[in-house]
Amino acid sequence: MSQANGMEIVEINQKSWFTTEWISWNKYSENMLRTIEKRILQSIKTAYRGWFVDIGPVVGPSDKIWTISLNIESKNTPLVLLHGLGSGVALWCLNLDTLAASRPVYAVDLLGFGRSSRPRFSNDALEAEKQMVKAVEEWRKEMKLEGFVLLGHSMGGFLATSYAISFPHRVKHLILADPWGFPERNPDERFVAPWWLKAAAHLLRPFNPLWAVRAAGPFGQWLINKARPDIPRKYEMFLNDVSLIPQYIYQCNSQTPSGESAFHSMMYGFGWAKNPMVKRIGNLHKDVPVTLMYGAKSWVENVAADIIKEKRQGSLVQAHIINGAGHHIYADKPEIFNKHVLDACALTDTTTRRTSTPLLNHRPKSFEEVEITTPNTTTTTTNPENT
Repeated sequence: MSQANGMEIVEINQKSWFTTEWISWNKYSENMLRTIEKRILQSIKTAYRGWFVDIGPVVGPSDKIWTISLNIESKNTPLVLLHGLGSGVALWCLNLDTLAASRPVYAVDLLGFGRSSRPRFSNDALEAEKQMVKAVEEWRKEMKLEGFVLLGHSMGGFLATSYAISFPHRVKHLILADPWGFPERNPDERFVAPWWLKAAAHLLRPFNPLWAVRAAGPFGQWLINKARPDIPRKYEMFLNDVSLIPQYIYQCNSQTPSGESAFHSMMYGFGWAKNPMVKRIGNLHKDVPVTLMYGAKSWVENVAADIIKEKRQGSLVQAHIINGAGHHIYADKPEIFNKHVLDACALTDTTTRRTSTPLLNHRPKSFEEVEITTPNTTTTTTNPENT
């Protein structure tokens, strides 16, 4: 055997060792994520359907969006839910029954998150944003939804607004729940902190926001529990086993940080966007009503609400501050959150006639898996033709 061949064998063995060790250290499992999501959603009373919607080569060669739907037979205006950073469809479990009682509800794992495809996004802030928005629009086309109420939480609120600016004729009402990325960062503000903390923040700047979850490997779930013990507690009245929540969050974020990398490209110091939405909100069509909700104890600044009202004079803009709620207002105060959402949807129903095709009569051009779940049973069917 030649020396070159010997070196080649060493390289292959080293690569194989690294891959094996990483897989054994990182505890992500597609089957585990699917199982945990099902266990969380089994607690809702409304039957739901879940499947992968093929949106084609938006960012990757064949991108798919994981989608769940409820009450699609209703003729009222559909409601589409976009989650925030590091989240997924299952964390809407406190809201789905109430929101779907009177209308179709669609919740998606945004491209690059949850169970959806994880392509490589652009490193440019605006381009990454456009890619995320295009993914939502391609999803809409596949779903044949002509118009809908669009609700986004945190990063999802930022993307929902960008989508509404680009496709105002599709959005019948824009609901923003503690939206990230709206205000401009004040350059005169100084971050008061010890020198070592500033140094650490500078060193960690190149890393994705949730890198520690992946670096912790099998201890990632413990780290989530330790860092945010309040999150599972939000679900205590709904789930028998609240440990499912940190398990779900870990499984969603121990994968390739695709959408997280897109967020990293769009963010400026985590709390702000490189292209803040207040600079563009004036471009939103005047006929698109906006409802804003902020948690009174949230770290997100609610000053953007006044700026939006000022820039959208003559348009409907409603703002609600929810006492006792933090950033995760949909889970902190679900009853109040649901009421504000339903009130916004009711306003839309009075002025809009639903023209979208019901999902039961529409088969997306490609889906790999369909799950139809009722409170007592779950059936899974696979499309053998994948068409």
